[in-house]
Amino acid sequence: MLLSVRKISKTFPVSRGLLGNPTSFVRALEEVSFDVEQGRITGVVGESGCGKSTLGRCVVGLHEPSEGSVWWGGEDLFKMDVRKRRALQRRFQMVFQNPFASLNPRQKVREILFETLEVHGLLGANERISFTKDLLEKVGLQTGDLEKYPHEFSGGQRQRIGVARALVGQPELIVLDEPVSSLDVSVQASILNLLAGLNRVQKISYLFISHDLKVVGYLSERVMVMYLGRIVEEGLTAQVLQNPRHPYTKVLLAASDGKSVPVKGEPPSPVNKPPGCSFHTRCPYAEKRCFEETQELAVVDQSLKVACWKWDHL
Repeated sequence: MLLSVRKISKTFPVSRGLLGNPTSFVRALEEVSFDVEQGRITGVVGESGCGKSTLGRCVVGLHEPSEGSVWWGGEDLFKMDVRKRRALQRRFQMVFQNPFASLNPRQKVREILFETLEVHGLLGANERISFTKDLLEKVGLQTGDLEKYPHEFSGGQRQRIGVARALVGQPELIVLDEPVSSLDVSVQASILNLLAGLNRVQKISYLFISHDLKVVGYLSERVMVMYLGRIVEEGLTAQVLQNPRHPYTKVLLAASDGKSVPVKGEPPSPVNKPPGCSFHTRCPYAEKRCFEETQELAVVDQSLKVACWKWDHL
């Protein structure tokens, strides 16, 4: 298994008292577990604030989980010494949501790409130029673009540079955090096709984070649906999208198709989550048990997992 995440939770302080001690917290992730196999694309979908981006940052080591573990090749990422973790970071990279903010405006593309090569001591000076030229062509840019600054590119081109930067270290997994959400629809398609091609040819695994079920459905083989820091449904993408079993997944799917859905209100505050199932405050199917007990993610149909007491009655 390339990546194994086991019961990770992440808590952030949101307010502090007079002495600077935290007085309230937001629990961004709650006991999240999943695996990613070599060469596979796993989607993560949910509303803004559900914990998707925090999950991605924990996977690549930008956030340390408050609880739980992230395993790479049988080793816990957060129990490694700094030197070993830094060496391991070649194997996993991240492409961020905003292509305008994720690139240093003072660096040329050549410098942006060389940075990773220098940090990890990869290739000699002459080899680096040839390697980065080939890499730019691979992501649909020109070799002359090496001497340009980020402001000289469109949003879609900048995101291609972000993809190229992630590929420099020849990673085994790339976490893509809403990589096309800020782009026009036509540009989105070109980036998605680029990512699909790279996966097909180089067998790179992706953890693809998005709020858009249609985008996830196009690219991902498996999908995890998140709500208020928890995975509420997980399975093969076709299985989940064709026959969703969790009420929240049904809501997301209906919304993506432009249909009205029988759901009420807004998500509860992550600072003060309700007891039981977090979705019960909006769920049209909620019963007494849903208000009191939290259903763990459980296998209900082949590889499909659902966290709902009433999945077979919907």
